[in-house]
Amino acid sequence: LSFTDICFSTTTIPKMLVNLKAQNQSTTYGGCLTQVCFVLVFAALENFLLAAMAYDRYVAICHPLRYTVIMNPRLCGLLTLLSLFISTVDALIHSLLGLHLSFCIDPKIPYFFCEVIQVSKVACSDTLINNIFIYFAASMLGGIPLFGIIFSYTQIVSSVLKMPSAGGKHKAFSTCGSHLSVVFLFYGTAFGAYISAAFIHSSTKTAVVSMMYTMVTPMMNPFIYSLRNKDRKGSLRKLVRSISAFH
Repeated sequence: LSFTDICFSTTTIPKMLVNLKAQNQSTTYGGCLTQVCFVLVFAALENFLLAAMAYDRYVAICHPLRYTVIMNPRLCGLLTLLSLFISTVDALIHSLLGLHLSFCIDPKIPYFFCEVIQVSKVACSDTLINNIFIYFAASMLGGIPLFGIIFSYTQIVSSVLKMPSAGGKHKAFSTCGSHLSVVFLFYGTAFGAYISAAFIHSSTKTAVVSMMYTMVTPMMNPFIYSLRNKDRKGSLRKLVRSISAFH
């Protein structure tokens, strides 16, 4: 997940910094399609990895005695490779469909990076096939992992509520806390970006919203998972106490 976050940010931030330094917001169409491809690969890969991690926690809490048998290194490797394969195929299809689009003079995208829906919107040629595949892929590659996450946590909550000890419940919820935070952050910012894009007509505001799930989310994920470390928790408590005492 950390590697995916790094790659996700790397596909957009360096180009943005180059454009800011050069005071030039233009890009080649080949470069734009390449960026579209890599953004889709790592966004979909993160989506699948979050679903696989939810399944991991489901097995750990609902079937603890069989955990090492079910979540063996072979299955973990297979889930990762399958996620990467599906994500890559999806991104390549989007990129190949984009090669057939034609554009009017100086098309402008309201994002700071090339995003597949925005590229389709500014095309002058027929985009029916592109749009059909965009929404089909989004519903399948986004909906199925999200359903898997919801199903896993439904089973987890059901199992936790049946636990007799408060300590067992606390341990189970602390195991899922970091993952749930990352899930809410990832899906919340992504849905927020696409919903707001439909209602916000300001290019500046749209660009700011798009930064949330391409920059803020990957940056926050390592911090969220580091809070599971006892030393980090202790340092954070001391920092909060010192700030409270100062005020």
